[in-house]
Amino acid sequence: MGGLASALALAKEGFNRIDVYEYASDLGFVGAGIQLAPNMARILDRLGVWEPIAKEATNIKDTSIRQGATNQELGHVELGYIEKTYGYPHMVGHRFSLANSMYEGCKKEKAITFYFNTKVESIDSFGPKPIITATPRDGSPPYKVEADVLLAADGIKSLIRVEMLKLLGVDAEITNTNQAAYRIMIHRDQIKDDPELLALLDSDTVTRWIGEKRHIIAYPVSNKTIYNLSTAQPDTNFAAAPSATYTTKGSKTAMLGVFDDFSPMIHRMLNYVPEGEVCEWKLRVHAPLPTWIYKTVALVGDACHPTLPHLAQGAAQAIEDGAVIAVVLSRLPDTSPESINKSLRVYEQVRKERAETLVELAAASGRTLHLGDGAAKEERDKQFAALKQGNGKVPDKWADADVQKNIYGFDCTKVTEDSFDEIFSSLSATNGPNTTNGTNGAAHA
Repeated sequence: MGGLASALALAKEGFNRIDVYEYASDLGFVGAGIQLAPNMARILDRLGVWEPIAKEATNIKDTSIRQGATNQELGHVELGYIEKTYGYPHMVGHRFSLANSMYEGCKKEKAITFYFNTKVESIDSFGPKPIITATPRDGSPPYKVEADVLLAADGIKSLIRVEMLKLLGVDAEITNTNQAAYRIMIHRDQIKDDPELLALLDSDTVTRWIGEKRHIIAYPVSNKTIYNLSTAQPDTNFAAAPSATYTTKGSKTAMLGVFDDFSPMIHRMLNYVPEGEVCEWKLRVHAPLPTWIYKTVALVGDACHPTLPHLAQGAAQAIEDGAVIAVVLSRLPDTSPESINKSLRVYEQVRKERAETLVELAAASGRTLHLGDGAAKEERDKQFAALKQGNGKVPDKWADADVQKNIYGFDCTKVTEDSFDEIFSSLSATNGPNTTNGTNGAAHA
């Protein structure tokens, strides 16, 4: 998402050669549901790709937080005010719809060229002009690529991040959160004879069922033809997997066991998942990085701020990255490597603290939702009770109005345009391996 957003935003700013290297052979029908928050929609609308996404998405009117074991509602939040407040509704859709609309937008731009089925084998230089080695997966020989700017939107397993941190002498290992997630899609024809589940599919509601160390969040996508479920639970099924493995075919029996004490309706819902179609994700993050920038290379999205899904902001934050990068590079006073580096560090200053704050807030919200019996859970449930009386904050931070204000009300493009000159002029020389804050240090050839 960060790579597509960066490419499209740069093209809209008038850059005339943007090459995108992608390991996959295409952008096929992959992934599951995704939440489409107003801060994401605002950017996509400016890029001209929001309308087709919105046509297939569901406009969420409310959210219900329920006790997993009993299906009893703990809290209910109306969300109709979001569109009036932030200009866009909170919608949910299919990840393919989001990626495909951005891809189709990119294909209309003559400046953008895609190189699919290509692995970035190594980075040979970070600057002044970065050089990578690209290896086609069809057996063609590897070749070198030199660029003015390299944007590494290569995910949590980012090769570029690893090499950058080595040069900076920084150890920032990927952290195992001890959590995993099932991604499940139930199709309308599977539940056509189940009125209770059909009512969920036909609703405009995001429902979250919570329990100790576990939850399920669910909502309709693809014009309400699919009910999308995403879970979080203790990671107990990856012990034998190599460390590079992030997904695995899950066991339906194991999945049902994870939610064994949840309500009969949830068991019935999970039972609709065909055997062999259970997919489990390992949830991983890493500690905040000292910098996202080295010379004329910048990290983007999960390469620099992977997050747990509890705020539904992972893709949105990657798309914010792309929008900000396009602004800072469009404001370059000249195209020297030093100016490119300083512009990229403006991107870092606008984005880094915000993204890392949301990463921590997502983790904290997950801890609150997953409380077991004890004083903390009692206090949380008192907050839910107060919420039902109309005078309490929402323990589920995703649904809290104050949190939403900070996330949805932030216009990253406008903030960058307004602050670019001041931040750019305040920055010192190019950051290099003798610095860890991304804003100071001498240039390193």
